[in-house]
Amino acid sequence: MRKLNVATWVLLVLTGLAWARPAAAQQHRRKTDAPRTTAQMERERRRNLRQIKATSQALTQTTQKKQASLGQLNVIKEKLTVKQGQIAHISTQLKGIETNVHQTAGQVLATQARLRALKAEYGRLLYTAATTANAYNRLMFLFAAESFNQFALRLRYVRQYTEERQRQAQRIVGAQTQLQQQLSGLTQAQVRKSSLLKTQLSENQNLLVIKGQQAQMVQQLGQQEQGLREQLAEQQQAVRRLDQAIAQRVQLEIARAARAARLAARRERALAARSRPDAGNERANPRNPRAEARDEPANDPSAAPEADAPETAAEAAADRRASRIALTPEGELASSKFSGNRGHLPWPVGRGFVSQRFGRHAHPVLKNVVIENRGVDIQTGAGEAVRSVFDGKVLTVTSIAGMNQIVMIQHGDFFTVYAKLRSVSVQEGQRVSAREPIGTVATNGEGTSEVQFQVWHNSANLNPETWLGRK
Repeated sequence: MRKLNVATWVLLVLTGLAWARPAAAQQHRRKTDAPRTTAQMERERRRNLRQIKATSQALTQTTQKKQASLGQLNVIKEKLTVKQGQIAHISTQLKGIETNVHQTAGQVLATQARLRALKAEYGRLLYTAATTANAYNRLMFLFAAESFNQFALRLRYVRQYTEERQRQAQRIVGAQTQLQQQLSGLTQAQVRKSSLLKTQLSENQNLLVIKGQQAQMVQQLGQQEQGLREQLAEQQQAVRRLDQAIAQRVQLEIARAARAARLAARRERALAARSRPDAGNERANPRNPRAEARDEPANDPSAAPEADAPETAAEAAADRRASRIALTPEGELASSKFSGNRGHLPWPVGRGFVSQRFGRHAHPVLKNVVIENRGVDIQTGAGEAVRSVFDGKVLTVTSIAGMNQIVMIQHGDFFTVYAKLRSVSVQEGQRVSAREPIGTVATNGEGTSEVQFQVWHNSANLNPETWLGRK
């Protein structure tokens, strides 16, 4: 078979790319996507593999129970999401390979054209050299000069001509080497593309299998509608009890801080009054009845009658109506540090995935039913350690029916809540550090292990996913 030249080979490559463009790449292409580096794509691939491993372990744990459960459905949905991410990642790689191949093919054509021009120029040099190939012709050319200066110029010309011919030969060799490298790169890209297309086909088949599992699980759960409604009612009651406990504890802390701030202001006013110049004159005047009643040292704030005055009903009511914590300098620092780590907080568990997100969502099985989540539910493995996401003080350790053990940690005027714990290893008033274990996750009767995580700023409930960093 006649060997194809380089230009024909490149045209075939470009034509093949135009016809073999994968449909999945077109589906997942976004106009706003920024080009990602190889290192970024490799990190994404590894992250997907870790998620697949974690969801497989969680699915193994939940499927030990024969009856279908929402925990199993959550795991299957997460596997579906991760698998779709894998396919999108492969499509991005294919798009990058296509772009690279197009660029390299264009470079090959340009190099081929440059090589032809170099060879043509070299041919002209050889022809010219052939006309003066013998020493006699070169000597005649030199000695035909009319002056010594012209002789020197002709001698320099002969030397430069010889050097230019040698450099032209080197350029041709360099262009040929570059062309071979470019053609080799095209071949490797084609091999890589073929491998990715096979992987994409396999992953698409796996995606169909997972979608089938999801449909089957939804069908099985649909046959348990009555049980799901009863389970949902119990969960909603547990959520209301948790919300009430959190709101009460936050309001108590706000009122306590308000009272402490008011007493501190009283003491400052008392100290300021004692430091006035006329305060000494009043004390020195024996006819001053107030001087007889004040024999305490002036630098003792606890002795100030105004600071120790009992709290009035109006002041207590005002404390209860306060909506924000009156921060001390230490509290302001803790609050500022916590706020500065928004989007970078570690996860409360070492492995797992968000099984239910923040806010209002449609029930995954029951039609026309909306559920509301004050935090995020993170499904993980049985016995997984639950960790504090930031430095703080343990404010509350309690238990609530349906939520198991509860731990609430204060970070200035921010609070983090960890619910659905099987055991707790901290106590109220204890200082904890970021990533310090505070307990272990509980596993329900369906074999699902998950922790409920919430973030509060004073009395405002926040979306925890905007605070947690990427795993």
